[in-house]
Amino acid sequence: MPILELHLVDGDHSPAEHAALLQRLSAVYAAVLESPVERVRAYLTLHAREHWAVGGSTHADPAPYFTAIVLEGRPVEQRHRLLAEVTDLLVEILGVERSRVRGRIIQVPPDDWAIGGVPAAAARRDEIAARAGTAR
Repeated sequence: MPILELHLVDGDHSPAEHAALLQRLSAVYAAVLESPVERVRAYLTLHAREHWAVGGSTHADPAPYFTAIVLEGRPVEQRHRLLAEVTDLLVEILGVERSRVRGRIIQVPPDDWAIGGVPAAAARRDEIAARAGTAR
């Protein structure tokens, strides 16, 4: 389920930085949520400079924005750690000022999220039951 959406201005950073960022963000997201990295989806959306304003100016310094989508019920400490560690990576890899980074966590009820067409609430129950069955 873990989904991370990152928004940047096209041309502010190199393709190598984009690739490094997506790889490292996926690993951090998986570690923080204690989830297999294979479940993480990380997306980068590049915006034309004229379509991005900070403080009313389209010529502002880089100011990344990210959204992390998690299933409802994740502990607040985990969500706060995710906000901090994603911000840390943006600062480290892109060299942006920490104060210019904005991020948001969106919690989704398990009945409103599908994994392979199955609501996460049901998929999670089946997964837990399967683990319990193999642990015997």
